[in-house]
Amino acid sequence: MQKYDPNCPLATMEDIQKAYKVVQESALCVRTPMAHNAQEWMRLDLACDLSLKLENTQTTGSFKVRGLANQLAHIPESVQQEVITMSAGNYGKAFSFAMQQRGLKARVLMPETAPRVREEIMKGYGTEVERVPARELQPTVDRYVTNEGMHYLHPFDDFNLICGHGSTGLEILEEVPDPDVIVVCCGGGGLLAGIAAAVKLSGKSHTKIYGVEPEQACCMYKSKQLGKPAQDPNVRSIASGLSPPFAGSNAFRHVEEYVEDILLLSEEEIIAAVSRLYHAGLVVEPAGAAAFGAVLFGKVPDIEGKKVVVVITGGNVSPQELCDILKTPS
Repeated sequence: MQKYDPNCPLATMEDIQKAYKVVQESALCVRTPMAHNAQEWMRLDLACDLSLKLENTQTTGSFKVRGLANQLAHIPESVQQEVITMSAGNYGKAFSFAMQQRGLKARVLMPETAPRVREEIMKGYGTEVERVPARELQPTVDRYVTNEGMHYLHPFDDFNLICGHGSTGLEILEEVPDPDVIVVCCGGGGLLAGIAAAVKLSGKSHTKIYGVEPEQACCMYKSKQLGKPAQDPNVRSIASGLSPPFAGSNAFRHVEEYVEDILLLSEEEIIAAVSRLYHAGLVVEPAGAAAFGAVLFGKVPDIEGKKVVVVITGGNVSPQELCDILKTPS
């Protein structure tokens, strides 16, 4: 993890609007739907007006291509060397797809605990995949960059990536112009940072924004407590996409500035959220369901009578994984 700079730059509205234009024009991305009145059609016992931003329908099955599209817009055309990243799944899938489209050699470092099916998907795009212990992810990336000259794209803490993810926030405001609460899954924090910056910089200072993490993988929660990015090499959760061994420094800077709080969910609550969404007709992976789980289990304060938006961040779960999850006692 890089040394934290409390004065690292915050995204401006101009940065986010430029990134939004990149995302809108990128062949990698689509505009995802907003499902309104979810409390009614899902038959939820909730006294709020609930909308779901369905990033599980995004290209490659998750929000990750938004940030990646803006990262690629800032890579010099002269880059021809191997490009490297680290990912438990969704960013790696989007990265592999994009690198194949661009004709660049790609390598993904995966934590040993990541589902094997994610590795096979990346390899299908021609990507080299290497599994390493979670604590060795960043050091291994650094060695490849230093020793072999690889070009590194950070999966959650790059400034351009955060701005690209801000496009999600601007799309939310186009559908729900005056939300009271927005709830977002949080791993390294790139999506949460981008959405929070986009919304607050749009003048919605009253909108409360919450991140949601697993209890067993809560580096951003610990970061908020410490006042600086935290790390924990022992994180492990069924929501592997929310389990990086450290919180991003750039992401934390934005979270500290714009996010009200980080909420925590148990493994059982995450599984129950996946199940509830599935029975409502939505295929969502555990990492993508956490924000919904926070609303479902009453973790989000003061939502009665309010306009609440939940970001469903990904649907990359195989039929066998989903079957195993739904069989797990909750």
